[in-house]
Amino acid sequence: MDSIYSFIFMDAMHYKVREDKQIVVKAAYVGVGVTLDGHKEVLLIWIGANESSKFWLSVLNDLKNRGVQNVLIFCVDGLALRKL
Repeated sequence: MDSIYSFIFMDAMHYKVREDKQIVVKAAYVGVGVTLDGHKEVLLIWIGANESSKFWLSVLNDLKNRGVQNVLIFCVDGLALRKL
């Protein structure tokens, strides 16, 4: 994992899955980073219950804890951002 990325693309895809004889909705969270020299890296694939700003905050904190220091552009869709 690099410490600086030019882009990080983040999104969640929602799937219906069978769990304990019931159908539930799960979200697959994906993050792909583009390094400064243009190489793509899958940074994360997580499975969660639903898409929320609290969850994405935990994802960003995880990336920071794993050594990501700077990102020039984040590409995300539809999630309302608030000042932290």
